[in-house]
Amino acid sequence: MTVTLVTGANKGLGRETARRLIKEGHTVYIGARSVERGQAAASELGGQFVQLDVTDDASVQAAMRVIEEREGHLDVLVNNAGISASANVSGPVALKVFDTNVTGVIRVTQAALPLLRKSDHPVVVNVSSALGSFWAVTNPERRQFHYPAIIYGSSKAAVSMLTVQYAKALPEIKFNAVEPGFTATDLTPVSGAGQPVEKGAEVIVRMATIGKDGPTSTFQEGESELPW
Repeated sequence: MTVTLVTGANKGLGRETARRLIKEGHTVYIGARSVERGQAAASELGGQFVQLDVTDDASVQAAMRVIEEREGHLDVLVNNAGISASANVSGPVALKVFDTNVTGVIRVTQAALPLLRKSDHPVVVNVSSALGSFWAVTNPERRQFHYPAIIYGSSKAAVSMLTVQYAKALPEIKFNAVEPGFTATDLTPVSGAGQPVEKGAEVIVRMATIGKDGPTSTFQEGESELPW
């Protein structure tokens, strides 16, 4: 059975991704900072809860030890946990966002590598954003062109670059970034705006379930590639 870890999985896109992958037959570890919310989500979805704060090295290492003791390996890692930035553009805000959205990806990925290397078909999916695509934010036909996101967009551009660099450095593991689209989650600046999470999670699930002949070092949106 495929063993999968989804970070930030107690709500939003992470939760829906976990629900869909559990339905696909995966053993899904629902990573969440809050023990109460994470356990509730795991119980409701039929997954396994693991306490995981992507900004805390000790928490990340402890989560990997739990998965190692129970499963012995990890097949799929979905780096979904992330935060948006306030309207205040400042050093402290940038440090907080980058620590979660960028350094958090590095923390979790590095800690997961020993378990991923024990898989016959390891896959990593990094949830990025078209707000981090140089092509999208400079294309007047794209929504992202009209929406400045200085800190958040920059953090997601970094996530996309991490995806490419990890794919180069570790060709035995498939690394891909995804753009879920404008989705109604806590990160959405306008409450209730955006597509339902069921739609947004589709590309995450698609890339989390690629076969051994699937792509690596790509940026995916919907059913196709998105230019970097």
